[in-house]
Amino acid sequence: MLLVEDDRALAAMLEEILVSAGYLVEVARDGQAGLHLGLSRSYDAVVLDRGLPAIEGLDLLARLRSRGVTTPVLVLSALGLARDRVDGLDAGAEDYLAKPFDIDELLARVRALLRRHGDVADTLPVPGGRFAVSVRTVVGGSGETHLSERESALLAVLARRPGRVFSRSELVAEVFPDAEDDGVVDTYVHYLRRKLGRGTVRTVRGLGYQLGTERSP
Repeated sequence: MLLVEDDRALAAMLEEILVSAGYLVEVARDGQAGLHLGLSRSYDAVVLDRGLPAIEGLDLLARLRSRGVTTPVLVLSALGLARDRVDGLDAGAEDYLAKPFDIDELLARVRALLRRHGDVADTLPVPGGRFAVSVRTVVGGSGETHLSERESALLAVLARRPGRVFSRSELVAEVFPDAEDDGVVDTYVHYLRRKLGRGTVRTVRGLGYQLGTERSP
């Protein structure tokens, strides 16, 4: 889970609450750091403050959505009027909770958020079909294609950020942290293309790879 909150005391308290509830939490203390983490890493949910330095919370949310990030977001803000809640939901948030808040209610809303979006998060659109992450299977017009653990991990990273171009070094860090060099990325891109079609992964010359837009043979 990504927590974006600039108040150090509140961020520490929220982190402790969420960790105690069993969540793995990363904290960003300003909007710029939150944007970087939101674009470069995968999370099950984001808890987002509005009054952030560098990039305001709803601006950050809009930027994530415009880049194809679909991670469910709970806005946690001192701005609690009806108009503020409407603005947050219109900006792309799935839920909105005003400060001060009840801890039990916060945790209940997080649980509800994860329940509502669990099935969606586990099934991702890819060229020519849908990718069932938990069973490592792509289902499309040509039937079911099963992937290895590393093939699946690579495809999941690309599919969760469909508009983003990943460098080889970023993909090594995300998928192959034990690899000795970034050539392993090219190898597994080749495996994915062989199983799913050349158009599954697009090469962006000089930059890296991103999810393709069509499933070609």
